Amino acid sequence: MRAEWAGIDRLPTLDLLRLMNAEDRTVAEVVGGRLAAIAVVVDAVAERMERGGRLVYAGAGTAGRLGVLDASECPPTFATAPGQVVALIAGGPPALVSAVEGAEDRSELAVADLAALALTPADSVVGVSASGRTPYTVAAVRQARAAGALTVGLACARGSALVAAAELGIEVEVGAEVVAGSTRLKAGTAQKLVLNLISTAVMVRLGKTYGNLMVDVRAGNEKLRARARRIVAEATGADEVTVRSALAATGGRAKDAILVVLAGVDAPTAERLLAASAGRLREALESVGRQT
Repeated sequence: MRAEWAGIDRLPTLDLLRLMNAEDRTVAEVVGGRLAAIAVVVDAVAERMERGGRLVYAGAGTAGRLGVLDASECPPTFATAPGQVVALIAGGPPALVSAVEGAEDRSELAVADLAALALTPADSVVGVSASGRTPYTVAAVRQARAAGALTVGLACARGSALVAAAELGIEVEVGAEVVAGSTRLKAGTAQKLVLNLISTAVMVRLGKTYGNLMVDVRAGNEKLRARARRIVAEATGADEVTVRSALAATGGRAKDAILVVLAGVDAPTAERLLAASAGRLREALESVGRQT
């Protein structure tokens, strides 16, 4: 603990918040220094997912919850298939809302959780741990590596057992926390940033976007249906009537609707073109001679 933080409980609230915010600002810079390592992970994961593999997160406590959060946001954002992005947390679902005492120390739980997934060499397992020594997470990575899967260790410490156990490592050293030992602060922020980078960049590599447009959005409610309309309009420049008609014809799928409008094809043809281009809209448009 840094000596100048010993009296934070006596600080005025605004000064306390300024202190915490100043520390938070250092995290993005630290993550920025690890982009080369993260890029290697992204390309390796994307290559395996192209072959039908899964992206699996494994962690305990805050790290596990962050993995669950990232995995749960992939289906609505990128229309990932069920089971394509998976998160394991020590202690299972109850650990999402309350601590499951001792779960993070039980390596056998990780072995069982990974065995249930029947991993293949096309899968990628990212172990997440602030300290890099959580037994559950280290065991998960070791089990995954033994199964032939790609393994990644994400830790906020240097020279950890987790990174040593993994094929690829990302070490994001954020330094001491304002509240000593609380890994939900800078360490948690760093882990969230790195997981955002990994999953988003992987999905971009897999053709889940068109430019920076979220064209694979799953429009399951009115907010997302409105978003799909805006995305199709922005990508095509079409009027509202044309946009709505294209979305209606394609069952609300923005990517298909864009192809219908820009390529002048019907919905079944758009679906076939996207299937032939592995879901990459830009390639589908180029296949019919449309400049992108």
